Amino acid sequence: MVVDGYLQMRTTKGLKRVDVIYRRIDDDFIDPLTFRSDSMLGVPGLMDVYRAGRVALANAPGTGIADDKVIYAYVPQMIRYYLGEEQLLPNVPTYLCWEPTQQQHVLQNLDQLVVKAASESGGYGMLVGPHSTPEQRAEFANRIQAAPRNYIAQPTLCLSRVPTLFGDHFEGCHVDLRPYILHGKEIYINPGGLTRVALRRGSLVVNSSQGGGTKDTWVVA
Repeated sequence: MVVDGYLQMRTTKGLKRVDVIYRRIDDDFIDPLTFRSDSMLGVPGLMDVYRAGRVALANAPGTGIADDKVIYAYVPQMIRYYLGEEQLLPNVPTYLCWEPTQQQHVLQNLDQLVVKAASESGGYGMLVGPHSTPEQRAEFANRIQAAPRNYIAQPTLCLSRVPTLFGDHFEGCHVDLRPYILHGKEIYINPGGLTRVALRRGSLVVNSSQGGGTKDTWVVA
């Protein structure tokens, strides 16, 4: 709640000031006095406290644009425009389905590509071409043609695998590593990260919402 111009939290010992928020709800719902008046999720007056510099939002309003997967394709151009440099780590080749030539390539190679909905997360709205059925590919072809701006496609990557215990035996399961980097006056790379593992046999989808799990991450000097 907002009390005396500051964001505060109820505790068993009374109100305690909150200095930083990492939010898990969309912009429209965070403050019913500023955005959607029917929101029961946000904090009335939060944006006034934010504008006054009395609370930090780790993911500020507007940063959700980075969740749009189409933006990924433009990262090299953004680096050139804002920094005047070339990127050090190359992008995964990304096809924009709203561009006619690229859409045609995607439709002709659905059995080899991974197709992702631009606004989805958690492994939803995705087609893994090599593991798909003809019926699934036909469905996604229709989706792409109906709303091409909402889809991108990428080559199917060969993710690393690690031994994973299933009952009384080990199997190799696909994993990815998500590092955490804090960028302020200095750049700090956290010595660790989130290792996600695809627990369904043969799956490339590591999202927990799709049956994925996690593994301990060890960083060895």
